[in-house]
Amino acid sequence: MRTIIAMSAALGLAAQAQAADNLEKLSQFKVTGGAGFTYVEQGGAKAEAIRRTLERIRLPEGFRIGLYAIVPDARHIAVGPQGIVTFVGTRKTKVWSVTDRDKDRVADEVKDFAPSIDMKIPNGPCFSPDGFLYIAEQNRVLVYPAAEFFYESPDVAAFNVVPEGELIPPDEVSYNHTARVCDVGPDGKLYISLGQPFNVPPKSKRELYAKWGIGGIIRMNADGSEREVFASGIRNSVGMDFQPSTGHLWFTDNQVDGMGDDIPPGELNRATEAGQNFGFPWYGGGSVRTNEYKDEEPPADVVFPVVETVAHAADLGMVFYTGKQFPARYRGAIFSAQHGSWNRTEPVGARVMVTFVDEEGGARMEPFAEGWLDEETGEYLGRPVDVAQLRDGSLLVSDDLAGALYRIWYEGAQ
Repeated sequence: MRTIIAMSAALGLAAQAQAADNLEKLSQFKVTGGAGFTYVEQGGAKAEAIRRTLERIRLPEGFRIGLYAIVPDARHIAVGPQGIVTFVGTRKTKVWSVTDRDKDRVADEVKDFAPSIDMKIPNGPCFSPDGFLYIAEQNRVLVYPAAEFFYESPDVAAFNVVPEGELIPPDEVSYNHTARVCDVGPDGKLYISLGQPFNVPPKSKRELYAKWGIGGIIRMNADGSEREVFASGIRNSVGMDFQPSTGHLWFTDNQVDGMGDDIPPGELNRATEAGQNFGFPWYGGGSVRTNEYKDEEPPADVVFPVVETVAHAADLGMVFYTGKQFPARYRGAIFSAQHGSWNRTEPVGARVMVTFVDEEGGARMEPFAEGWLDEETGEYLGRPVDVAQLRDGSLLVSDDLAGALYRIWYEGAQ
């Protein structure tokens, strides 16, 4: 047994050394001789089963939904600025590249991106306006310049932004709340959410987490320099986008479990400047106090959510709609995904929401696409994760249960 353990450890160290060597070679534009692509079949029985589910989805009049691609474990979406390829993260070890080569609005190729690089929970891809692809992993951030060009090869140009083990302290790496998301702001800086691993963290962790921005959103220059904590008091944000008209950062936040079916609410928040505190762990969601911190005075400057959402619906990815395909009332609105509850006695969520923001900054949220939750049986037929906009103004929705991307488009009268 000791011999087997020793051999396993040696193989693990060898694999780590090979992964580091591959990244070093790629940063010098050298070949690795590594693995080839894994391709995902796009037809067959699985595709037909997903299409049958989509017949149940309810949308406003004039809207349609269809299967865009089969993408295993599909999570957060980054649409290439050139419209050539879409990258989809996962909570496992792969990022998928999705290509619609004939432009019929259905993908015809799905393969893994950069297979010569070992990835750990590469949930969060995001693009800069000039085409640099960032991928926020569990404890690393890499940048892939010209990803839309290099993705056709197993070897891609790749560079460290935050090296492995430096996004958070290695001792704080957890299986819980480590699906990162990122975005590039109007200031050109890279913003990354850092969920904290507890339901409610112990007080002994507060100083460490405040220093690193765990339980918050950090930002840094594109090269990883000048890192700072942008926002704090956030339990686990898995969706963010900048409002085009104001430059303000809006983000979802998942709130405390174990307090009952109907409290605390989920959150849609707005950060108008750096340094704001959004209330966690004193507040479990909205104005509901946590049991663990109920006897402690919360900060006086807490920023409360713009929208309180259905408790435990798990609001995740979001995007401001900037296209012209949808009717005018949707322009400037937020489309967001509710992944669905995991511990509620009666399940809720599993739908796409739309939030209309008025000129004063107020907001009203309502369902947009629903039907992935069977109301009779309580069974999930899909679990939406993220929403992204294609260049033609249609929307992509990811689903990590079905392992798919859906496309929503409008064909009614304007």
